[in-house]
Amino acid sequence: MMGHQLRQTEGRRVLRCLLVALLWVLVWQLASVAVGSELLLAGPLATAVRLAELIVTPDFWSVALGTLGRVAMGFSLALVSASLLAALVWRFRSLEDVIELPLGVLKSAPIVCLIVLLLMWLGSRSVVFVAVYIAVLPSLYFALVEGLRQLDPRLREMLCVHRVSAPRRLLAQLWPSLLPFLQAACRSACGMAWKSGVAAELVGLPAASVGERVYQSKLLLETADLFSWTITVIVLSWACERVFLHVLAMSGPLAQRFAVWGLGGSSPSGETCGSAVVDVFALAVTLGQRDVLAGYELHLGPGQRLVLTDGSGAGKTTLLGVLSGRIVPSSGQARVRPGRVSAVFQETRLVEGLSAEENVLLACGRSVTRERARASLERLIPGVVGAGPVERLSGGQRRRVELVRALLTPSDLVLLDEPFAALDEAAHVACCTFVVDELRGRTLVVASHDPMDIERLAACGGRLAE
Repeated sequence: MMGHQLRQTEGRRVLRCLLVALLWVLVWQLASVAVGSELLLAGPLATAVRLAELIVTPDFWSVALGTLGRVAMGFSLALVSASLLAALVWRFRSLEDVIELPLGVLKSAPIVCLIVLLLMWLGSRSVVFVAVYIAVLPSLYFALVEGLRQLDPRLREMLCVHRVSAPRRLLAQLWPSLLPFLQAACRSACGMAWKSGVAAELVGLPAASVGERVYQSKLLLETADLFSWTITVIVLSWACERVFLHVLAMSGPLAQRFAVWGLGGSSPSGETCGSAVVDVFALAVTLGQRDVLAGYELHLGPGQRLVLTDGSGAGKTTLLGVLSGRIVPSSGQARVRPGRVSAVFQETRLVEGLSAEENVLLACGRSVTRERARASLERLIPGVVGAGPVERLSGGQRRRVELVRALLTPSDLVLLDEPFAALDEAAHVACCTFVVDELRGRTLVVASHDPMDIERLAACGGRLAE
C-alpha cells in the first residue's frame, strides 16, 4: 500500500514537471513567432531538428566529450586541492587566514576577468580546466572546512581511545560526516564548473570545443545551433551533477563497509589483555570556574575493581576522562601503566551507520573473531545480530552494544561511566555478570549511582568526596 502511494506521488511529480516544461516550450514558441525571424530567435521545433542533426555526427560527440574532459579535470583537481587545504587548516589552525584570504578573493572576483588573465598567462589550451579549477575551489574548500568544524568530537574521541587506526577512522566517521556538506556544495559547484568552462572556451576559443561552436553560431547568426549547444551544455551539466551526487551518496555507506573490511576473521591477532596499575597524585581539574577533584588521590593495583557511587556532579566522569587521557588535569598527576584503555562513555558514542556487530569489530580490530562478537551481543541483546544499523536500536540496546565493545576490546584498564543507565533490573544484572565474565583480569573503574553494583561486580566501593 505504501509503495503504491509512493509511486502515485512520484508519477504526479513527474507529470507536473512535464507540464511546466511544456508551458515554457509554448512560451518559447510564441516568442519566436512574435519575433518573426529564425535568425534572431529560432523556435523549439527548429532547435530540436538542428540538435537531432548534430547528435548523429561524430564531430558533435568529439566536441562535447572534449569539453566534458576539460571540465571534469578542473573539477577533480579542485576537489583534491580543497580536501588537502581543508585538512591542512584543520590540522594547523594558524594557517586558516593565510589560506582563506586568497580563496575569498577568488570567490568574489568576476570569472570573466580571471579568464582573461589566465588566457594571457597560459594560452587557450590550458585556460579551460584552470578556470574551472578556480571557479569551484573556494566553494568546495569552505564546505569541507565547515564539515570538519561540525565533526562530532565525542565520536572521534571514542575512536582514538579504542586505538582505531587513522584510515579506519577516516572511513567510519570523517568521510560520512563530510558528505552532507560536500553534497550541498556540489549542487551549485557542478553547474558553476560548466558555466565557467564554456565561458573560458568562448573567450579562449580552443579548437573543437563547445565554446568555439557557440562563438561560430554567434558570428553566423545561427540561433538554432546556439540553442542546440546551449541545451547540450545544460543536459551535460545536469547529468554530471546527478551522477556525481549519486556517487557521493553511495560512497558514505561504502566507506563505512570498508572501515570494518578484514576485521572479525577466524584467526584473531593474538593481542591479549593486561592489568593496569593506576596511580593518581594530588589531582585537580578546573572546568570553567569550578574546581573538580581538588587534591584527589587513588591507587589501584593490577586487576583491582573500583565502583564510584558519588552523586551527580561529584566528578566521576571527569576522573574517568583523566584516566583515559581525554582530560588534562590542572595540577597533579594520573598514571596508567600499561596504558591501553577501553571505555563506555557517559553519553552514547556509536557509529550510527554501522551495525552492532560492526561497531564492536571496529574497536576490537583483528583481536576478536566475528563469531565471538556475535555471541557476546546475542548474550546481552537477543536478536540484535542482523538488525541493521545501531541507529534503529533503543537506548538500552545501544548501551549494551557499547558495553560489549568495551569488554571485547583488548585493554589493560576498563572504564565504565554509568554503563547500566536506561536498563531494567534483569538487563542490569545480566550486564554486571557479563562484565565479571569478560574482564579477564583487567583493572576496572566504574561510575554508578547504584551501590549494589559494588557487590554485583565483586568490586571495592569508593567515593570521590572521601
